[in-house]
Amino acid sequence: MMEKEPPEPENPIGTVVIGTLEPDMHETPKEMVRKALKRAGFKTVDLGKAVSSEKFAAKAKEVNANIIAVSVNIKPAKENLPKLDQALASAGLKGKVILMVGGASVTKEDADAIGALYGKSKEEAVALAKKAIQERK
Repeated sequence: MMEKEPPEPENPIGTVVIGTLEPDMHETPKEMVRKALKRAGFKTVDLGKAVSSEKFAAKAKEVNANIIAVSVNIKPAKENLPKLDQALASAGLKGKVILMVGGASVTKEDADAIGALYGKSKEEAVALAKKAIQERK
């Protein structure tokens, strides 16, 4: 059920850096969310799988991202959420860039612990992203 790649949005409503947090190698859930965000009008910058916390922060800074979307599907990746939080703080992005997390191994409580938005599905991710962008305008 591989859906085809949506076209790049002409006037993106925001830029999302997306990937799976190291050492997570599950690409399918992240891809579903990335395509849904792209279809909804977001420019997406895909970092792929098993992405380090520092790489998320560096890329978000480089592309001036509005949102960082992190897919967490295994427990070892969930254990790296505090490290991601620290990397964003060190890069001066905490509170400036919206952080969204989702995946099989995270809960709303995990997201709340690092000040992130939490979505259970690709539809929820799109709704959260749109709402967060509206609130920042």
